[in-house]
Amino acid sequence: MESLIKADIFFLISSVATAVLTVLFSVLLFYLVKAGKILYKILQALEDGFEESEEFIMDIKERLENNIIFRIFFPPLRKSRIRNHK
Repeated sequence: MESLIKADIFFLISSVATAVLTVLFSVLLFYLVKAGKILYKILQALEDGFEESEEFIMDIKERLENNIIFRIFFPPLRKSRIRNHK
């Protein structure tokens, strides 16, 4: 009879522990999903910013290459002929 009482106590404790761990895991999973969504939004904003800055840099590059003063100080490179060595 005493062993049945001990078994009931064991199952009660293990059931409560399982329920508590399930609740804690669910809360943790909820916050991880929430943090993942926020991280995704941040990454999208950064990606958009990089695309805008890439366009801005390409625009500046084109303006510099077409500027006469820039061409005086930095003349365009001439393509050298590649010699075949046999």
